[in-house]
Amino acid sequence: MRLSSRLQKFSEPETLKMAKLGRELRAKGLDITDLSLGEPDFDTPRHIKKAAIEAIKDNWSHYPPVAGYLDLREAICHKFKRDNKLDYKPENILVSAGAKQSIANLVMAVIQQGDEVIIPTPYWVTYSEIVKLADGKVKLVQTSLENGYKITADQLEDAITPDTKLFMFSSPSNPTGAVYSHKELEALAQVFLRHPQVLIMADEIYEYINYVGHHESIAQFEELKERVIIINGLSKGFAMTGYRLGYLAASAEIAKACEKIQGQFTSGTNAITQRAAIEALKHDLRPTEKMVKEFKKRRKKVLKLLKGIDGMKCFEPDGAFYVFPDVTAFFGKSYGEYTIENADDLCMYLLNAAHVSTVTGRAFGNPECIRLSFANSMENIEKGFKKIKTALEQLK
Repeated sequence: MRLSSRLQKFSEPETLKMAKLGRELRAKGLDITDLSLGEPDFDTPRHIKKAAIEAIKDNWSHYPPVAGYLDLREAICHKFKRDNKLDYKPENILVSAGAKQSIANLVMAVIQQGDEVIIPTPYWVTYSEIVKLADGKVKLVQTSLENGYKITADQLEDAITPDTKLFMFSSPSNPTGAVYSHKELEALAQVFLRHPQVLIMADEIYEYINYVGHHESIAQFEELKERVIIINGLSKGFAMTGYRLGYLAASAEIAKACEKIQGQFTSGTNAITQRAAIEALKHDLRPTEKMVKEFKKRRKKVLKLLKGIDGMKCFEPDGAFYVFPDVTAFFGKSYGEYTIENADDLCMYLLNAAHVSTVTGRAFGNPECIRLSFANSMENIEKGFKKIKTALEQLK
């Protein structure tokens, strides 16, 4: 069978690949500790589950509007006003089957062949692959541990060309946990004001998982707001990964364009999930705050455990639930049949020899690091790091 050449443009996400390999080994009876997936290990709060059950009882079982129910889009506008002091109307909002679809809608709606898209690295694995699917040109800008894995205004200025159409970034960041401050965003905003052709995609899916203060959105700069597309969703902040609901906020023109794209793929998002989402967005955030408090404890533990492993260099994350240590100290080392030439090799060694699943930094644009998730119980974190430490000490 001749398959489309489009499949050759992009790769399977390493995050999903490692999760799949871990499941296969677990099915064989091996005790695999999963530090790869970015999924809160908490249950969805009770009041949200209750809203979903009530929606089923009330027969919310028919096709929903492509853009999302009006009262859900109003609830999203309420959230933006409450949490971010941003004014949006329902026509600015598009509800999708996860934030990943929101990003795909955006890229497909605004990027055409030859358009350049700037992405600071490290970045979430799917950004670049969606751009490739849309025939855009990916332009990666390497950030550094010394700058907290955040792009500087000077780097941004140097990267922009007349072909630049879109800038894609996240704060808090997956995979590094970097969080942009008001001052840093303001400096970037000044650059964007000099280049009016550039749209800005701000992925804020980890908004609530912030350990250093209030979330800052680049959409707060009024002169830029019409060019900013905010991506958000319920998976991380409300422990609703399986519900599959994301959304974007943009100018009415862009939102409408994205709705047109979505109308040919999935139409409206799951009706039951939408009713539950209204409850999540309008209710108080105490369950989320409780979850973040626990993540903060885990972060402290993980950083302590990393310090106990010789060769690991790590940036302290200000948000999200990952650490992204530099592992180059282990390159060139061997143990038995394993030789570590790069982060990919190290991840496979840890999976097969230590039975701990991680993700290679190459997938995020930084082949010198690996990503470790602390969205797991304290018991599993301690167990996983103990196995990692033992395995790494065997390398010579």
